[in-house]
Amino acid sequence: MKRNLVYGLALLLSITTLAFVANAIEDTAAVLDENAVMAPIFEVDPFWPQPLPNHWVLGSVVGVGIDAADNVYIIHRQAPLNARTEIGAAQDPPTSECCSPAPYVLVFNPDGVLIDSWGGPAEGYSWPTSNHGISIDPFGNVWIGGNGNGDGHVLRFTNTGRFLAQYGTPGTDRGSTSTEHFGRPAKISFDAENDEVYVADGYSNKRVAVVDINTGAIKRFWGAYGNVPSDEYTGSYDPNAPLIQQFRSPVHCAEPTADGLVYVCDRPNDRIQVFRKDGTFVAEKRIAPMTMGDGSTWDIAFSRDPNQQYMYLADGKNMKVYIIERESLEVLTSFGDGGRQPGLFFAVHSIATDSQGNIYTTETYEGKRVQKFVYMGIGEVPAGDQGAPWPMGEKISR
Repeated sequence: MKRNLVYGLALLLSITTLAFVANAIEDTAAVLDENAVMAPIFEVDPFWPQPLPNHWVLGSVVGVGIDAADNVYIIHRQAPLNARTEIGAAQDPPTSECCSPAPYVLVFNPDGVLIDSWGGPAEGYSWPTSNHGISIDPFGNVWIGGNGNGDGHVLRFTNTGRFLAQYGTPGTDRGSTSTEHFGRPAKISFDAENDEVYVADGYSNKRVAVVDINTGAIKRFWGAYGNVPSDEYTGSYDPNAPLIQQFRSPVHCAEPTADGLVYVCDRPNDRIQVFRKDGTFVAEKRIAPMTMGDGSTWDIAFSRDPNQQYMYLADGKNMKVYIIERESLEVLTSFGDGGRQPGLFFAVHSIATDSQGNIYTTETYEGKRVQKFVYMGIGEVPAGDQGAPWPMGEKISR
């Protein structure tokens, strides 16, 4: 009898405990559901790209572009590499077996295998004093800008690095109303339907410049709110002050969409401004408006569905990527955080998507790397910061 009583009490306790746990799980799930949104889901691929050959290392990686075959082009700066601690093999005489700066432009296939490398000064053109941004035009050619002192030009190469054209002349920046030169351009994007190039111009100038893709001629330009751009000093950003009527430097991206809009990164002002392609102002969105210094709006890429429903915004100061509903400009969620591990960032600088919807990011300053985030479809994700989007299922294959 005593044994049966003990068994009965134990069974009752187990049932009660299970019911309590089930209710707790249901309550937790309800909280998660209330705080979830439907959005694209990504997982970092910690094995992408594959190791570089020749003891090569990257400096600050300041551009990423995707071609029609989903090959990934990145551009980095060799100069910020630390001679004592990073590139001993490049010293004269060498101080160690490793390492040496990689060529400026590296090309990876979708599996992360390095398939080409090129770039740097050569006869016939002026390599930027500080290269910035790399983009692939509809013909498969590669465009590069530069934000160094005196970089008043952009360069165009074939996808194998053969020089094609230089637009603008270094050291001849004539300000934000120039029709001949650029002012330390940050990034270049394309409108294939209209054979036009959009230049975020940039670190010296304060404008979007639209260029003929065949001739490089500047066709039109505009400043914030569609105003005539001004180079007048505007002072430092004050998050509590009224929004200024001009861009601050740098104007860091200008991305056209299939439905006739252009999304511009006014980086130090912590805002995205939206225009029609003729420069007519449409809307704006402030992102993390208390962000000081480098600002929050660094680069933009769009989802690859026909409507480009989602916009992905790199925020290098706050070390994250926002997922935004493009038309409404509603921030749905974000991923990343500051750190060195896969899925985290140090100064996430540039962002691009491939035909499969995967995201690629680069990191500048001490970040010095490129990462791949695998598109996993649409589903429920936390509405706030997700942190590192670590793989939840089987290990991603190489």
